[in-house]
Amino acid sequence: MSEDIFAVLEELQQQSPQAVLDQLVETLTSQKNYHRLFDALLMQKKLALGTGLLQPTSFDNVPEDQKKDFEEAYIDAARQVGNLFLEDKKYSDAWLYFQTIQEPAPVAEALKKINPRTVPEDKVEELIQVCVYEGANPEKGFEIMLQVNGICNTITVFDQMNAQLNPEGRQQVACLLVDQLYADLVQSLQYQVQQKVPMAPPADNLRELMAGRDWMFESGSYHIDVSHLNSVVRFARLLPDEDPHLSKVIELCEYGSRLDSQFQYPGETPFEDFYPAHMHFFKALVGDENDQKMGIAYFESKLEQEPDEDDKQMIAYALIDLLTRVGQEERAIELAETYLSQFEDPNTFSFTDLCLKTDHLDVLQRVARGKGDLVTFAGALLDEQAKSQSQES
Repeated sequence: MSEDIFAVLEELQQQSPQAVLDQLVETLTSQKNYHRLFDALLMQKKLALGTGLLQPTSFDNVPEDQKKDFEEAYIDAARQVGNLFLEDKKYSDAWLYFQTIQEPAPVAEALKKINPRTVPEDKVEELIQVCVYEGANPEKGFEIMLQVNGICNTITVFDQMNAQLNPEGRQQVACLLVDQLYADLVQSLQYQVQQKVPMAPPADNLRELMAGRDWMFESGSYHIDVSHLNSVVRFARLLPDEDPHLSKVIELCEYGSRLDSQFQYPGETPFEDFYPAHMHFFKALVGDENDQKMGIAYFESKLEQEPDEDDKQMIAYALIDLLTRVGQEERAIELAETYLSQFEDPNTFSFTDLCLKTDHLDVLQRVARGKGDLVTFAGALLDEQAKSQSQES
């Protein structure tokens, strides 16, 4: 840094303290020294408030009656500096300021515009860190991760972190993974068909590529990492009802069902028979009335035949999820009261939540009374009364 600026500040001291700080702000802005600019902006405010300047970001020396005024200046300075960092595409630095003032939207929006295919190599890890691990825009972070680090790494990280994402974020990442795996598998099958049947008409979906070609699966053949296939199908249960990606997932299940048994890894109850069970689940969501009946019957049969009480709860959880998603709320709440009335986990299943969503506060009252839970009983009782009064008015 040039010694001249120090001399300039000394000269400006003769004019006024404000002149010194104005020059300081101008210099730091031109140098793009934005972290120190934040300090200088708050020094300006502290000068106006008549407090000491040497700890510019501290609230300690701000009188109680001036703290609200200083807090507003702090927020304005953070916005200003955060936006300057965004202009320079320094997302991690910008996030530091916007996260501090609990305004994540500007960074999330800026990150949303990034094309994963054009991210410089030296920026990849920084962007993944701020997007995924710091939560600025998880969906974009997984998109970059998938593009740069591949599906294996992305699946691993998503498996570890999906509980920390909001439902919409989980769905977006699941869609990314379905699209990527489906495209990779189609490409692999297209290549095999071209090698064996050069004159075969082109096809760009799995069902057509597999039709009448049992030879594809002979001798334990497979065409994609089967652990990735297993994970992506499992993640697809996060997708919303009637999501267009579900048709691709059903085709992935059809492919998985044709693999040699050694590559059909069992899932957790009730998805031990992994691909057929998932086909029943997804077809019930997007298929016709018969598909829906067959899917529900499949899981009801498993529930009836299961002797283990813990496994019964897991089957009931999957069945209740399916029933609520296809609009059979009465049956869902009946099963929940029988098997899952003790569950209150915001990341998996909440019986209270289900009662609220399905408008069954009467069931919640009954269960709470049976458990001796006065607090939940009172809350359900009064919420039901308030709702009734609201409807009457």
